[in-house]
Amino acid sequence: MELLKLLHICTFLSLAVVASHADLDIYWKSKLPNTPMPKAVRDILHSEWLEDKSTSVAVGKGGVNVNTGKGKPAGSGTHVGVGHQGVGVTAGKPQTNVGVGKGGVIVHTGHKGRPVYVGVTPSRNPFIYVYAATEDQLHDNPNVALFFLKKDLHRGTSMNLQFVKSSNPATFLPRKVADSIPFSSKSIPEIFDKFSVKPESVEAETIKNTIKECEEPGIKGEDKYCATSLESMVDFSTSKLGNNVQAVSTEAKEDTKAQKYGIVGVKKLNNNKAVVCHKQNYAYAVFYCHSTQATEAYEVTLVGADGKKAKAVAVCHEDTAKWNPKHLAFQVLKVKPGTVPICHFLPEDHVVWVPKN
Repeated sequence: MELLKLLHICTFLSLAVVASHADLDIYWKSKLPNTPMPKAVRDILHSEWLEDKSTSVAVGKGGVNVNTGKGKPAGSGTHVGVGHQGVGVTAGKPQTNVGVGKGGVIVHTGHKGRPVYVGVTPSRNPFIYVYAATEDQLHDNPNVALFFLKKDLHRGTSMNLQFVKSSNPATFLPRKVADSIPFSSKSIPEIFDKFSVKPESVEAETIKNTIKECEEPGIKGEDKYCATSLESMVDFSTSKLGNNVQAVSTEAKEDTKAQKYGIVGVKKLNNNKAVVCHKQNYAYAVFYCHSTQATEAYEVTLVGADGKKAKAVAVCHEDTAKWNPKHLAFQVLKVKPGTVPICHFLPEDHVVWVPKN
């Protein structure tokens, strides 16, 4: 698994400007009255991450250190479990599950009014098709197991998969607030200053990578947009598909170990029109949304070897001719661009928009 690093940023934002679940829920219902909110959106509207609780946990080669804050001992409502698959940290609410790689992991739930920023070691986003895969992605990236051939998308197929809850709790900001914060490569110094980020830090590299991915041109036939608020994500998606839309996301009831899953059901959700939004690593919720030609979305019901079920969203690309020939999917599946349709499951914090049938 790729080395995960969780990064915290003490920002200038106060609780008053953080979008509340109620406000955005009202917005959603007014804009999309007949569209249920997907779990991926519901999960990041919750403000539990902004409660007045402070617990930091550092896990590295040297062991585990726990600081619950407010002078409380580690045994007062805080539990840290370290295992082969990752780290589970519980400090009342919320709970974070994090995969551990070489060098250790740092988790910080944050102080009241300060959003928590969670990121990974900067690397190419596997769902941006203009990029070639890196060696680290080929060996460590858990997304490798998410790619498969469309011919295998049917009942009875077995795949080795792992569903892990998102370790990126970055929340939405109201559009007025998000629009007031610079989001461009030209404003990098100002962004670092606002978020108190050191220019040579991993946080800085992650911020620069996310902005770069948003600004670079997509592949031919791809219409892309980075949404920095829920409202802008809704606007972009409905501008491509109309207001009569369905928004879906992958749902697994709990974290699972890597195991064999069998497909027990496949439901097609659209006819070649879709907008797919991938959550990025940033100080607040930013989604890389794109609409590509000949894209099909499916709801796939899976049952693991341990009996646990998952409802996964799969996206299939009929035309991959314009993708980077060294993209991760081609190297994992051993196929060439434009030869066969390629599919991938989406992580739980990504959203697919399709027209309602």
